[in-house]
Amino acid sequence: MPMERAERDIRILLIDDEAAVLDVTKSILEWIGYRVTATSSSVKALSLFGEDPNRYDLAITDMHLPVLMGDKLARQIRKIRLDVPVILFSGDTGQLTRQRALETGIREFVRKPSKMEDLTRVVHKVLEGDSPQARRGSGCQLPG
Repeated sequence: MPMERAERDIRILLIDDEAAVLDVTKSILEWIGYRVTATSSSVKALSLFGEDPNRYDLAITDMHLPVLMGDKLARQIRKIRLDVPVILFSGDTGQLTRQRALETGIREFVRKPSKMEDLTRVVHKVLEGDSPQARRGSGCQLPG
């Protein structure tokens, strides 16, 4: 998706069950100009997205969440709206492979812990449609 709107108009749905990570990530994304809805619950995130799918331009999720893991959440979000990009922001991807990530619609992967500039760089790339996966079909730094 090309960045057609100013950053302040870009809305991000952020999901992480670690309160400190959620708060810091939300603050940084808002500081650079994005509008962020943050929740620690995958169920709440899916509900928020389902209520108004066109409200969000991007979803960023942790992998290990109670009830609905990040890859399954990504799949559910994309069932509601196929064109919304999802970034996996996680320290451990478990058994998630590159192929399965692509199938679930995960556009990029950023490993935690990382510098926030790494996450913001990936967010910019995804929103501009310039992520490696958007160009070549692979970009997630996941195993085989």
